Amino acid sequence: MTPAQLSRTVRHAWSRAVAEGALPDPAEPPDRVTLRRPPHGDADYASNLALRLAAGSGRSAAEVAAVLRERLAAEPGIARVEVRGPGFLNITLADRGAGLVAALLARPRPATLPEDPARDAARWAALTGEPPTFARRPCSPLFRVQYARARTVALCEGARALGLTARPEALPGAAEQALTALLADAARLAGPALARHLVRTADAFLDVLYAPAERSVLPVGDEKPEAAHRARLALAEATGTVLAGGLTQLGISAPDHL
Repeated sequence: MTPAQLSRTVRHAWSRAVAEGALPDPAEPPDRVTLRRPPHGDADYASNLALRLAAGSGRSAAEVAAVLRERLAAEPGIARVEVRGPGFLNITLADRGAGLVAALLARPRPATLPEDPARDAARWAALTGEPPTFARRPCSPLFRVQYARARTVALCEGARALGLTARPEALPGAAEQALTALLADAARLAGPALARHLVRTADAFLDVLYAPAERSVLPVGDEKPEAAHRARLALAEATGTVLAGGLTQLGISAPDHL
């Protein structure tokens, strides 16, 4: 389930509750449902819809959240819904991001710009306010983004040589979940916010890439390919799609090799 699909699902749960008489119809119905990463716990998303609906309804946000929780928990693709604090809904997806990765893999490969280090450095500096730099070192945020994208290409090439194909599946690791969450948020950003987000995404991907050998993207040595390898490969390929698309959107090249 993608964030957009989940947003529609939450809104549908509210509509059902109103139609069934479990909640009053507000004077100003919400036009959309905003989802954010929860500050605490291991849920995938949090919504403040209950707090918005409670205003002027004569009910507490916790009561509204309980009604929404009951309906959301029965929806396909949702594993768990909890009411936290004054009425926040913490939602855990059943696929833990596998649906999002599958959707990203289904996208056409982004058309990237010709490599031009001078243009890239100037454009990045204009977006972020950082001094222009041509340095290809880890201290350069732009280099880390371009390097991470190039590593996804190298992984896909290595997988083809091994006959390994990507297969989106749920990955329980904290690093993988953190990366998946960042991929979900990229589509709604632009300009400087997108540039900063790409740096966070690249760093999260490198955390996954340089994880211990037992959690490697590709099989190591005589290791046999397993479902986890295929799932991490799918996550890496999806990351490459997001990084390449984001760089291109910013007017910056996304080299296949560095």
